[in-house]
Amino acid sequence: MEDIKEKKNQLRQSIIKKITSISNNELKEKYENLKEKIFDFANFVEARIALLYMSNNGEAETKSIIKKSFEYNKIVVLPIFEAERNRFTLVKVDSIDGHFKEGHRGNLEPDPKKCKIVPMDCLDIAIIPGLAFDEKGGRIGTGKGYYDKLIPKIPITTRKVGIALEEQIVTQVPMESHDKYIDIIVTDKRVIYKI
Repeated sequence: MEDIKEKKNQLRQSIIKKITSISNNELKEKYENLKEKIFDFANFVEARIALLYMSNNGEAETKSIIKKSFEYNKIVVLPIFEAERNRFTLVKVDSIDGHFKEGHRGNLEPDPKKCKIVPMDCLDIAIIPGLAFDEKGGRIGTGKGYYDKLIPKIPITTRKVGIALEEQIVTQVPMESHDKYIDIIVTDKRVIYKI
């Protein structure tokens, strides 16, 4: 078990190092390509209610995806994690500006006082963050386990889609029994359906 935790930590560090070594211009171009791939991806285009996330260090940038989702008249849902209570709430966000505060993951989260709660079973698609993914749907996040708790609660009919740069796709993600798989991965170069 400690061996797997160490492998995960090494993989996290390796991916963050890879991402930070990419120039800002190249990174901007890659994220623009990723955004275009997502908006060419039929499951996302057809979805009316989309669970997204505000990106954290090393995760695929999502601010531009959220903004474009508003242009497509999607209902954008974001999670709020409550670490002290070991739970999460999904809320509808109407704007990228103004209604956010720092969350437990170190990224911005919606302010629950300014957003409407959304039931889990309303989701058409769930965009799941990760630092690394493999082609079997394995993912590794920041190590806090927030999404490993959220993924099993998402309805089985809702597609769980990871988004990443091609540099974040690895041969095999070290998985533990509590780690959860996703269905599809969209990168800046391709769409990977779980094998």
